[in-house]
Amino acid sequence: MKKILILLFSFVLVFSLAACSGSSSTSSDKSDSKDEKKDEKVTLRIAWWGSQPRHDYTLEIIKMYEEKNPNVKIEAEYAAWDDYWKKLAPQAAANELPDIIQMDLSYFSQYAQNNQIADLTPYLDKQINTKDIAENIINGGKLGDKLYGINAGVNVVGFHHDPAVLKKAGVDSIPENWTWDDYKEIAAKAKAAGVFMDTGMKADVFFNYFLRTQGKSLYSKDGASLGYKDDKLFEEFFNMTSGLVKDKAVPTPDFLAQLKGIEDDPVVTQNAIGIWQWSNQFVGIQQVANRELAIAPMPGPDSDKGLYLKPSMFWSVGNNSDHKEEAAKFIDFMINDIEANKLNLGDRGVPGSSVVKEALKPLLSPAQVQVFDYVDWAEGNSSEFDGPDPVGAGEVIETLDSLAEQMAYGNLSVKDAAKQFRQQAESVLAQNKK
Repeated sequence: MKKILILLFSFVLVFSLAACSGSSSTSSDKSDSKDEKKDEKVTLRIAWWGSQPRHDYTLEIIKMYEEKNPNVKIEAEYAAWDDYWKKLAPQAAANELPDIIQMDLSYFSQYAQNNQIADLTPYLDKQINTKDIAENIINGGKLGDKLYGINAGVNVVGFHHDPAVLKKAGVDSIPENWTWDDYKEIAAKAKAAGVFMDTGMKADVFFNYFLRTQGKSLYSKDGASLGYKDDKLFEEFFNMTSGLVKDKAVPTPDFLAQLKGIEDDPVVTQNAIGIWQWSNQFVGIQQVANRELAIAPMPGPDSDKGLYLKPSMFWSVGNNSDHKEEAAKFIDFMINDIEANKLNLGDRGVPGSSVVKEALKPLLSPAQVQVFDYVDWAEGNSSEFDGPDPVGAGEVIETLDSLAEQMAYGNLSVKDAAKQFRQQAESVLAQNKK
């Protein structure tokens, strides 16, 4: 009996030691695995378009990030606008897009609908901190209920003008709540003073703004048709714009075609009161003009309905990426890190983060401060962005630009242009019907 008890005790002891040994080994393996994941070397590819200064400062930001995250190596691919998209297209077709992609509105819907860029919703407020960014800025990167891009910065349309030329036309200043009727009155005074009111309006941008003030939009929500039914809205807007050309308060297309560059713009040469453009273009024209210019908001009524914060561009993640979380962390660095944004200084649009904006203001030129202040004002005096243009929008815009030019020349009636635009645009957009 004693021998049996000794044998039984020995068996239990051996079994217990084996179990302890197994448990210890498993715990150690888990710990090692966790450490390995933490120290795992990750290589990310990032692509963007832009000028040489943008290339230079973005490379500096990448270097800064790599120093803070030694396990991450980032390979940069950058080019000028045309070359960028020529290179990106075959990468998309081969399912070999970079992990992080600078994405433009004009291509955004196409890449999202082709499932080539990832939904970033799972990374919000985890890898990507958005607590200091207004919801309507974040929503600018949404298609349906999915977020395919993080806003790199915002732009807002406005009237960039020369206060001295405005006074030459007998007007002291442009009020914040001015209307289209005020605009036409000032245009008449400009003509009488021997200067132009402006250099015309980009048809799709400003017609869409006008439609938004009426509770409509250029495109329907599903992108399969125009967003307005009554062609009288088209007639009202383009009767005004083409009428000002006919009255010689605004230059003809012939005159504008002869301008060789921004240095010849009538605003720069003090032959026009102002120019309609996006906020990120203000600093450039003021630098060339070499004198103080000002920003006025868009005319109303209901300018707050028409105005919106336009994403300058997005940061997207390639859906083929094996490192989406790491890519999301770098995007967070680009939009939230103050030192990184000090190198950027709003080149990709005014930052969405209120904390970053305040930190940058002491470093800005007076012209940049004007832009930041205007965008701040617009955040409280605008409505939600309609979302990225639908597939086929490029063709629709080309059609509208062509018709606008014909109306300005007086070669096509506004009524006929409205019918032609609807017919051609609806034909293109109908291809988006599901």
